[in-house]
Amino acid sequence: MSNAHILLVEDDESLGLVTKDSLRLQGYQVTHCLQGNIAWDTFQSETFDICLLDVMLPQLDGFSLAEKIRSQNLEIPIIFLTAKSLNEDKIKGLKLGADDYITKPFSMEELILKIEVFLKRSKISIKSEFNLFTFGKFTFDFQNLMLQHPQKNQKLTMREAEVLQFFCQNQHRVIKREEILKAIWGEDDYFMGRSLDVFITRLRKYLKIDSSMSIENIPSVGFRFLIQEN
Repeated sequence: MSNAHILLVEDDESLGLVTKDSLRLQGYQVTHCLQGNIAWDTFQSETFDICLLDVMLPQLDGFSLAEKIRSQNLEIPIIFLTAKSLNEDKIKGLKLGADDYITKPFSMEELILKIEVFLKRSKISIKSEFNLFTFGKFTFDFQNLMLQHPQKNQKLTMREAEVLQFFCQNQHRVIKREEILKAIWGEDDYFMGRSLDVFITRLRKYLKIDSSMSIENIPSVGFRFLIQEN
């Protein structure tokens, strides 16, 4: 998506420059920061469409930076750049509000594909009959990433909204884990499954104020989104 503005936060100067140049060749505007604190100041003073955050950063680490970004903006996609040997970083990043991660070393083709997927989802108005859902006392506006309830309105991240939308489209049906993973992440592996668990935990937290619904675990199979009729 040409002209989209990317915040790239990577303290490895060589990797950062190569990544920045490659993204610019694709038509993106890229702001590269070497330190977390500088990235935070930059985020507050400029407008971005997506954030690429390294985990190990000087001054302010990537996790803390993601928390600050999420405290100010729930909609912007956040992708973590993680070391291959630090798998738990992936899960921690997702729990803090990241939408996805990419493992170093990565190919530019893989990174660009992830960026394009998120930018298209966040910028294109999705024309679908499945944009607005009502269940229990909730109204879920997928297009605007908003889960509304008389007691509380909850702004969702893009990935949270995608998972909830999938459940809404498949109410009361047993859904295999691999089916959800392939539909939303495009692949099925162990850490993608761990990622799914993180997002389901978040959704359960949001939905618990209404006891008429639940996301039920089906051991060794997957999940079922149950809504009790009054």
